[in-house]
Amino acid sequence: MHFRTDLALERQEICKNPNSENVRVETHVQENSKITEIEILNRAGAEELGKPQGKYVTVEIPEFSHDSELLDGRLTALSGELQKLLPKDGGILVAGLGNENITPDALGPKTARGVFATRHIGKPLAKQLGFDNLREVSAVTCGVLGQTGIETAETVRGIVNTVKPSAVVTVDALAARSLQRLGSTVQLTDTGITPGSGVGNSRARLDKETLGIPVIAVGVPTVVDAVTLIHDFTGQVENIEPQTESAARQMMVTPREIDTLIRRASRFLSLALNCALHPDIEPEILLNIV
Repeated sequence: MHFRTDLALERQEICKNPNSENVRVETHVQENSKITEIEILNRAGAEELGKPQGKYVTVEIPEFSHDSELLDGRLTALSGELQKLLPKDGGILVAGLGNENITPDALGPKTARGVFATRHIGKPLAKQLGFDNLREVSAVTCGVLGQTGIETAETVRGIVNTVKPSAVVTVDALAARSLQRLGSTVQLTDTGITPGSGVGNSRARLDKETLGIPVIAVGVPTVVDAVTLIHDFTGQVENIEPQTESAARQMMVTPREIDTLIRRASRFLSLALNCALHPDIEPEILLNIV
């Protein structure tokens, strides 16, 4: 039975025991966060997990909808993992993907609006403000094809050609295989992203091959499909009539507290990005800048 998921961790769980020569898996706990790093080492591993070759870091944390705390171990864990994926030098473009008018898809735009954009701040002014090592950061919300008539990849490529960052960080809502991972999981990957793939509406891919620079994708699962819901509640989907199963695969389900989840998750991701991009500035200061 095929289950829809954007999470490499769930792909690995479905495969159960992927060949260690093709896929490396390491897990550790940091305060209130469980961190799993999956590295797909070769083409065979990519075929095994159905994901592009590269690194996938999953940070499992308390649910955003049940906990509004920002300045705790989760922030340290996530910003630390982000720093490992970011290039050491050069400007960064943060691109918020998704449709802000649809709440489960609003994670990317809302996160981008909370990013501390600094490209317009010259070094003399930054030094005057006490930010001697301020990194050049740009942030953009891209909208979706149905709103703009422009593919997200075309928008980001045009900005990259003008701004010339050293890397792009995309933020987008994801689909999960498990209800328990909605709003309680953050995935980071250096393989880029195919916007809309989790809900069966794949658009042009954003990665190093298409943009010419590294693309780090950050996401939180906000939806599951109805087949997943049926499986989680009943433990089986084999007895569903084909027509019902087909209809269920077209239906995406989101928690009733999705407004709270998106608000808190986007704020948390913004702060984690700001801390990773500006490690010399205290989190408390960053929390109040944007």
